[in-house]
Amino acid sequence: MRTKKCFKCEAELPIVNFYKHPMMADGHLGKCKACARYDVRQNRKAKADYYREYDRQRSKEPERIKAISASARKDPVKYRARIALQNAVARGKVIRRPCEQCGNTRTDAHHPDYTKPLEVVWLCRKHHMDVHRMV
Repeated sequence: MRTKKCFKCEAELPIVNFYKHPMMADGHLGKCKACARYDVRQNRKAKADYYREYDRQRSKEPERIKAISASARKDPVKYRARIALQNAVARGKVIRRPCEQCGNTRTDAHHPDYTKPLEVVWLCRKHHMDVHRMV
């Protein structure tokens, strides 16, 4: 297992205890996750007024609406169905299956009815696109 020395606490730790950072030679930040979190907390304490206002501005409704993707604004029912399925797959409530037509293991979820977000047909990309071309 690869290790790295944190420049702040000087502890020799496994590489998984360092955040990834593409600009570093080894691809990981020079300080460990614990030191990085500590620094962030200290910075937020030192600049509490700034971050309070920053968080207040970010939470305003018009800004949040802008952050929502175009597809979510265009069809919120589809968007909610996709998110519900993503969460269910991540939690293990729904298991990704092979394509129902060819057996390919790399599959997309097809929603025949977006009002039933967890009832999907698992199809490979080719067959998923074929279904949409037929509709």
